[in-house]
Amino acid sequence: MINNVETIAKALKELGHPTRLTIFKRLVKSGYRGVPVGIIMEELNIPASTLSHHVSSLASAKLIKQRREGTTLYCVVEYHSLLKVITFLQEECCIDDEVSEYNESETSESNI
Repeated sequence: MINNVETIAKALKELGHPTRLTIFKRLVKSGYRGVPVGIIMEELNIPASTLSHHVSSLASAKLIKQRREGTTLYCVVEYHSLLKVITFLQEECCIDDEVSEYNESETSESNI
């Protein structure tokens, strides 16, 4: 589970590589069914060994998982992990502005 700064940092680090970010964005677009690795290779025009390296990096950060259906290997986003990263980044968004606005309105009211 993604629940601490180090784990979030690892996820963001892995997403910081252009190829991995492109792969991840493609997987997010596909929803819960995922995308076969062969399709990803074709769409991005990258060799299997390169894709394997990037998929391993994303999986080690718990951003994606793989599942096999017969002979087809799918990559699927771990949406709960994605949501934890987003929540971590948003949870204190603009909180200082809200405090600042509160203090300004409090000061304005006392001048009335």
